Amino acid sequence: MLIGEVARRSGVSARMLRHYESLGLVRPAGRTGSGYREYRDEDIRRIFHIESLRSLGLSLREVARALDDPGFTPAQLVGDLVDQTRARIAAETELLTRLSRIDAAAPASWDDVLQVVALLRALGSKNEDARQRAALSSADEVPVPVEALVEAVLGETEPNVAGALRWALARSGADGSALLARGLDSPAAAVRERAARTLAGLPGDEAASRLRDALAHPDPVVRGQAALALGARGEAAAIPELVEMVVDGRNDTDAADALGVLAGDAAAADGIAAGLVARLADPATAPPARGRLTQALADVPGPVASRALAELTRDEDSAVALTATYLRRLRAPR
Repeated sequence: MLIGEVARRSGVSARMLRHYESLGLVRPAGRTGSGYREYRDEDIRRIFHIESLRSLGLSLREVARALDDPGFTPAQLVGDLVDQTRARIAAETELLTRLSRIDAAAPASWDDVLQVVALLRALGSKNEDARQRAALSSADEVPVPVEALVEAVLGETEPNVAGALRWALARSGADGSALLARGLDSPAAAVRERAARTLAGLPGDEAASRLRDALAHPDPVVRGQAALALGARGEAAAIPELVEMVVDGRNDTDAADALGVLAGDAAAADGIAAGLVARLADPATAPPARGRLTQALADVPGPVASRALAELTRDEDSAVALTATYLRRLRAPR
């Protein structure tokens, strides 16, 4: 079979076949009467073997060794190719992510593209001052895509930089609620906490909906952040978790303050007081928790809280009784 026919059937160009021959990969020994190369069946099979190995990422030198050196085993080489391919995929994925974020910023000019690239680099800088400056300037330059801001805030360990990123995200006007909600399911507790804290600072109905869902999260830190944020928004759905926070001593002062704000609604005040009283009466509630529950009644108006404090002045726990007596005096009309 002549070289043109081999090229047509194999899909390998005549030029590449000549290159293979120059490297000694294929050695068509036959010649026609006119001096043209003539490929045998075994030459064709070798060409297909070469192309198969090249498709795995082997160099031509490695292909030659694989086909001709009996001592050249595939184990180490294939393992190396796996590592190289993974590294290449990671690099390509990173590039695709960067390009997608630039595209999402809808740059109008190459100057805009360069500004976005500079901001993205600064957000990933090892220097915390550079990251903070990038976060603070992101609202004034070409907008940074919300995905980049969410990724940055979820990975940020420096409190000041994290605060700047949360501010930038809230100010951007973009809704990162769905992306942050994914962060709530991270296997890393620190990432879950950052996601919850950032979500708590976002305005809008979508963020509030995600926070309501987070009230059932298995992580108490996530539940607590959601309850405090919803309490500040006046949502009664946060009350049960806020009461549990008081019992458990998790940000109990903030939780009690949130309950006091919610109790400003007369319709909710008695329900909040009833919830606190129920936990006070629970035999499983430890003395320190009973003390915190009593203190939480201080900012809850209404008859239920007043009656509960009156009864608690006679409590068997002297610390609870003294606290209740003090709180009743503060509530007494002047």
